[in-house]
This record gives sequence, structure tokens and C-alpha cells, in this order.
Amino acid sequence: MSTENPQPLWQPDPERIARARITAFQAWAAEHHGAPAEGGYAALHRWSVDELETFWEAVTQWFDVRFRTPYTRVLGDRSMPGAQWFPGATLNYAEHALRATDSRADEPALLYVDENHDPTPVTWAELRRQVGSLAAELRTLGVRPGDRVSGYLPNIPQAVVALLATAAVGGVWTSCAPDFGARSVLDRFQQVEPVVLFTVDGYRYGGKEHDRRDAVAELRRELPTLRAVVHIPLLGTEAPDGALDWSALTSSDTEPVFEPVPFDHPLWVLYSSGTTGLPKAIVQSQGGILVEHLKQLGLHCDLGPEDRFFWYTSTGWMMWNFLVSGLLTGTTIVLYDGSPGYPDTGAQWRIAERTGATLYGTSAAYVMACRKAGVHPARDFDLSTVTCVATTGSPLPPDGFRWLHDEVRDDLWIASVSGGTDVCSCFAGAVPTLPVHVGELQAPGLGTDLQSWDPSGEPLTDEVGELVVTNPMPSMPIHFWNDPDGSRYHDSYFDTYPGVWRHGDWITITARGSVVIHGRSDSTLNRQGVRMGSADIYEAVERLPEIRESLVLGIEQPDGGYWMPLFVHLAPGATLDDDLLNRIKRTIREQLSPRHVPDEVIEVPGVPHTLTGKRIEVPVKRLLQGTPLDKAVNPGSVDNLDLLAFYEEIARKRA
Repeated sequence: MSTENPQPLWQPDPERIARARITAFQAWAAEHHGAPAEGGYAALHRWSVDELETFWEAVTQWFDVRFRTPYTRVLGDRSMPGAQWFPGATLNYAEHALRATDSRADEPALLYVDENHDPTPVTWAELRRQVGSLAAELRTLGVRPGDRVSGYLPNIPQAVVALLATAAVGGVWTSCAPDFGARSVLDRFQQVEPVVLFTVDGYRYGGKEHDRRDAVAELRRELPTLRAVVHIPLLGTEAPDGALDWSALTSSDTEPVFEPVPFDHPLWVLYSSGTTGLPKAIVQSQGGILVEHLKQLGLHCDLGPEDRFFWYTSTGWMMWNFLVSGLLTGTTIVLYDGSPGYPDTGAQWRIAERTGATLYGTSAAYVMACRKAGVHPARDFDLSTVTCVATTGSPLPPDGFRWLHDEVRDDLWIASVSGGTDVCSCFAGAVPTLPVHVGELQAPGLGTDLQSWDPSGEPLTDEVGELVVTNPMPSMPIHFWNDPDGSRYHDSYFDTYPGVWRHGDWITITARGSVVIHGRSDSTLNRQGVRMGSADIYEAVERLPEIRESLVLGIEQPDGGYWMPLFVHLAPGATLDDDLLNRIKRTIREQLSPRHVPDEVIEVPGVPHTLTGKRIEVPVKRLLQGTPLDKAVNPGSVDNLDLLAFYEEIARKRA
């Protein structure tokens, strides 16, 4: 990569830099904690990773974190995995998420929008009342600290209430979106054995109603640990036998009681994509998420009480949890439940307009779809409140930056961000006081020692390497569920470079300190921000008798597109006709997710494996991205090298 200094696409003016919260934080941290007063963001970042404990203590003081019992020190053990944050401290995440009620009771905490695009407000006082009522009912149902509470819910206010009530009692929240098939949900929920399930009867998407009552019945049958099921009649149907009614549980005027829990007490379980077997059940802590999200939302995203925060997401993606944390900074959050492009591709811009969003987040894929469809946001919508458009899910291509700059506003802060479900936060992305360069993330996050490493663990500048984080972050998983010796957690991030987090992305850190993400260095399928592992697809597709074996890949394209082919090795006598093609697509759509229906289904003479019989995904992906065969794979590790020549030929034809 070139090290010259290109012209930035956008530069914050001095007034904007002066009023950014991160500027005030730096001045305060300089006065109280010895942070550098000069040198801007680069100096602050250097201090935040060199003086890790001082930095995180400063964050808790700046945001007035309410510790019920004090901590004995900031970092009891800094080894990875196993870092111990704020030992001795107790607190409650939900208490912090609702504390804006004290000053802004009648202002909206939530703005809920469905496909009619008319916002419905829920005030801070009403949100707090519902959380208080539901938390009391959960306690009556016997939910105790550490018990798991699950939601099969779309992005609706009830999901936020259920999460906060669960956290208030010290329970552990976990959710899946209702477009997940029952099997996908059970692969996740069966691992954590929930005692309560919140569910809808169905959802609306793309102008159609989708009845989910059969899926809910299957979840109830297959989750023997459930003590209660709570029915939310989104489509207006009666509660099924034995289910409790949502409105009855949230009708009382009850002040919430917040259980003080240890800093490292589990808050929620998120799920990895399940590339090798069942999805990993990733457990993050109440305290770790609280302080990481205060830093990320309050300093990097520059959010406060006057802001409105809209991110297009579903409850099956970590960005939903991140969106809910907007409440921590007293920000009004926008919940949109519906298709990203209904009734037309410009739908999300209309929601940003109607809700007065100040920070609007979406996927890189949506930005590129708008560009392709000839959407003109600034011409067709009043976006005067929007100061920042943020993107994630995949790297935003250079054309996406230019399109946002030209079609939204030339004075637009464009924040391409990158992180992971694994930390429920960003490693790099938004900094309100730094310039934006085309195709680049502005900088690594505070407290995050982000580096690009070569295979021998040497840091690289202006060269592509593995994304690593060399010091602990508070929101790193406390553990995986059902991983008693921690081996699965260790092997997921720490087996390549001992004691250092390796994330699985290709990354360049430029000499200017900005960051370029080049896509996954593993085989996660990332469709519109919804991650799924190849193993989910194999399990579903290979139940069809005609399919002997399959190989699915998600391939980032140079133009910002994402090509997802499914290669099938057929059983003797089978043919890939229209009937089989339709059954393959229907199977994936119904059992897994409509977003993961492949772009192409291609018949192949066989699927290559390692010598231990594991499908070779990443080397084939690299072949299809144009990497020569001798550089894409170690030939000594493959069971049938001739097969790879077939995939190399496909790559040549596509090129």
C-alpha cells in the first residue's frame, strides 16, 4: 500500500473538534490522569494502550459508572484469555441503561418504526415502568441471577424491555431473530438451556406476514428447561396453551429493582457463525459490556442525550445489542422492524428522515445497493439531522465512500467500522476528530492495541497481515458456554499467537494510523451483516438425498459485492435440474435464513479436504479471489490436489 498522504474525503472543522465529547474527555483525562493534553487522537490512543488500567479507570469516572461495591484494582490479571477486570466491584447494566429517566422522563427513549415508516415513541418513564413490571414478574417466575432468558423476537420495543428486565434481575439474555428457522434457533438455545422464552406469533417483512407459530411450538417441545413462555401477539393471534400474555406481565407500575452483580457476571450470550460444528455461545459480562459500550458510543460515536441513534439490524446480530446500549449515553434509539429495502431501496433513508436520526448505521452492502439502484438520498429526503453515516458487516468499498459523500452531503462524517460478535464492539472505526480517507477506517479504538502481524508475529505497517489485539478489552468473552476447560475459547482466538487475540480478518494499518480491512481470513459467511457458518448450510443441504457433499463460500468482490456460491457434489444418478435447485434454495431459506440462499449453485466433481478429512474452505476462497494455486494452499495438506485445479479453472473463467 502507498504511504503518501492522500487528500482526505472529509475533515472535521475546528468547531466540530472542539465540541466532540472525546476532546473534552482528553482534556479532563490530562488534568486528572496524566493523559497527553497535546498531540490529538494519536497521542490519546497511545496513552490508552500504554496505560491501560489508568485509561479504563478514567472511563468509569468520566461516565460516572455506579459501582455498588468498589473494585480492589482495575485489572487483577491481564493475561489473555482470562483477564480479570475490576475485581470486587458490583454493578448493574440495566440501571445505567435507564438512568436518563431521572432527567428526561417524558422524552422518547425508543422510537419504534415498522414498514409503515411512522415512528411510535416509548418514553423513558414508560420504558422504566415496563422494565420494572417485567423484572418483578421474572422474579416471581423464579428467574435468579445466572438463569438464561431467551427471545425469539424481531427488533421491537418488547425485545428491549425483555433484555433490560433480564439484566435487572441478573439473568442472562440471549436472542434470535424470527427469520431464523427452528433448527438454527435450537442449535443456539439448546446449548444455554433457557428457563423463559419470549416469542412472537409471527413478523412482517417485505410487505408480507410470516406466521411463526409452528416454529414456536417446535421450540417449546425441544427446550425442556423452559418454565414459562411469554406470547407477544404481533400478528394478533391468541396466546397458545400455557403461554403467558406479554401485556399482563408489563402492566403494573413497579419501580425496577436492580440486582448488584459482580463486574464479570454474564450479561448475554451471542453466537458465532458455527463454521466448525455448533455455533459458539459467546458470554460477555455486565461490567465489560457497560464500560466498553460507554467508551464506544459516548466517545467514538459521540452520542449523547440530544442524539437519535438508528442502526439497521435484527435481534440475531450483535449490532442490535450495541444499538440497545445507546441508552447508556441517554440517547434515543431507533428500532426498525422490517425489510431494509421495502417498499423501495431508499427505505432506510426515509426512516432516518422520519426519526430525525443523527447517527445512522447500516451495512456496506446496503450502501452499494443504493448506489446500484440510483437512489439519491439528499435529493429525495431531508437528512439535515444526520451528521454521521456508519457502516459495518463488511468493508465499505472506496466507491461507497464517494457515493455517500456525493449523494448524502459533502460535509458528512463517514464511519466505516469493524469489530466482531466476539467482543460486541469495534476494534477500529469512528473518531469524530479525525479526517476520513476513502476506503479506510479512521483509527483503532481507545484502549485497543490493534496491530497487523505477519505469520511469525512481527508487526507490519502498510502491509496486509492478520488482525491481532495485543492487550485485553473488557468486552472480550468471559468464556464460552459449555466450555468448562476453556479449550474452545482458547483455540478460537489464541492458538496462532499465544496470549494474543487473532480475530480472523486481513488488515492493513497505514503509516498515518488508519486501518484497512480486507475481509475474513477464515470461512465465515457474512450476508448483510448476518454471520452464519458454513456448517449450518452443510447440515441442511446434505440432508437432501441427491447431495453427497457441498462447499459454500462467501467471497468479497473488489467492487464491494459479495458472491456466495454453493458447490455441490451429487450422489450417483442425481442431476442438478430445476427441481433440485429449487429444493436446495427452499431448504436453506426455510431451515436457516433467506439471506443465506446462495447466489449460484455449481455442480463439482468433488470437494477437497485436508488429510484429516476437513473440508478446505479458505484456500478455495482464495483461489476464487485470484490467488495462484501454489500460494493459496499447502499442497501437502490436501487429499486430492487435482480437485483444486477444477476450482482454479472456475476462478479463471469468472475473471
